[in-house]
Amino acid sequence: MLTAPNLISVGIAALLTAGLYAVMSYGLAIIYGVMKVINLSHAGFLMLGAFMTLVYFQRWHLDPLLGALLNLPVFFAAGWVLYAVLVRRVMTSLPIASLLLLFALWLVLQNVALAIWGSEDQSIITAYTYKALPVLGFRIPLTRLLVFGVALATLGVLHFVLGHTYVGKALRATVQDPQAGVLVGIDTERISAVAFGLGTAFAAFAGSLLTLLFSFTPDFGGPFQLKSFTIIVLGGLENFAGVTVGAAILSFVESYAVLFMKASLQNVIAYALLVVALIVMPGGVAQLWTRSRS
Repeated sequence: MLTAPNLISVGIAALLTAGLYAVMSYGLAIIYGVMKVINLSHAGFLMLGAFMTLVYFQRWHLDPLLGALLNLPVFFAAGWVLYAVLVRRVMTSLPIASLLLLFALWLVLQNVALAIWGSEDQSIITAYTYKALPVLGFRIPLTRLLVFGVALATLGVLHFVLGHTYVGKALRATVQDPQAGVLVGIDTERISAVAFGLGTAFAAFAGSLLTLLFSFTPDFGGPFQLKSFTIIVLGGLENFAGVTVGAAILSFVESYAVLFMKASLQNVIAYALLVVALIVMPGGVAQLWTRSRS
């Protein structure tokens, strides 16, 4: 029923989901912004981050939130190595080369996961999985609150790094004008390696957080990757701040659309938004806002 409490409850859930969506999409935005490469292996690292969190939990009883933090340095190093060994070799080739390479990498990761963990649904049950807290008169699952808090803190750290450190400023400068960056002494090869490492790390980090909310299989990352594409297109492909806006738009549209359609069709919303955004506002919400004011 479309009552005020229901609408408010859905809005709260959408806000909490938006934080996770933003973390899930930042890695994709960073890699595209710096390298102009569409990272089709993003889904594979989302999935692998989830399964590594399961390994930490089963072997060392490590909480998924701590597992997510552990995944950051582990997958940053993995992303750096992958860039050095594979990705940089196709950077000067036609765009289709990097697309095929990263798509193949996704398939390899997926099949490795199938060989190791099988195709059955996996899940992580913690001591707080079924707990809820009262917020503004509503009962909100503790897992969603924790995931939102960790996502918010991580985004805060990322914004600080991008705005107040040399590496962050070099990343932003490379996004804005790669040739000018080279002229002022920025090592674009190193910055590209950092970007791919960060993108990989954030994908695995988001995969870890998703284990608190969903069960997962080796096919886990595909739908979330498509949502990430939608978010960065809505925010503007090279606009890091726009990722947060795109995540909020997708989350709220998805959440309220479920009131009028079957929950099983929720992913269709993301695909429809992606098509609309590419046709109506390929430069994202910021470009649309600029047009409306001119």
